[in-house]
Amino acid sequence: MKFFKSRKYSSLEELVKACQRQDASAQTAFYELYKSKLLGVCARYAKTGAEAEDIFQEALIKVFKNLNDLKDINMVGSWVKSIVIRTAINYYHRTTKIEQLHSAVDEIHHEIKSEDYSRIIRQLDMVVLLEVINSLPDGYRIVVNLFLIDGFSHKEISEMLKITESTSRSQFFKGRNLLIKKLEKKGITHYEIS
Repeated sequence: MKFFKSRKYSSLEELVKACQRQDASAQTAFYELYKSKLLGVCARYAKTGAEAEDIFQEALIKVFKNLNDLKDINMVGSWVKSIVIRTAINYYHRTTKIEQLHSAVDEIHHEIKSEDYSRIIRQLDMVVLLEVINSLPDGYRIVVNLFLIDGFSHKEISEMLKITESTSRSQFFKGRNLLIKKLEKKGITHYEIS
């Protein structure tokens, strides 16, 4: 994290080291530093706000428990985000039958050119995009988040979700098309290239 501001800690490195010593005030400052961003990540994977809070709390426990394993303090932001995402995936596995990933939820007859979806996604207001992504069926929502938003490869997704790479690709393709269809229903169909 490039921008860091704290009254008690002069740098992110100092804050992380204090957390590693289990300093309660440092843990509180760390929590405040990452809370809004990480809750946003949790909200993308959760069905409800309460689930997002549960995932966030569970992830923070893991973060503080494993903070001494962090090798490069400059990578703390991506390390924490990775823990949050993996916690969300584990939560999903515990609360949802994985078979839902393998069944087609909707038959989508509307084909979209692949270059269109990425252009539309880049130009959308993130709040609108997240609202529509959260309305996708679980299997699609998880894969779309992992691939489109968080940048995981289909190989990584297949390992996390315990599905094949082809299933990941299929879920992404179907989810992407359903996402575009839902955006079109909201009247989001045409964008000027900026």
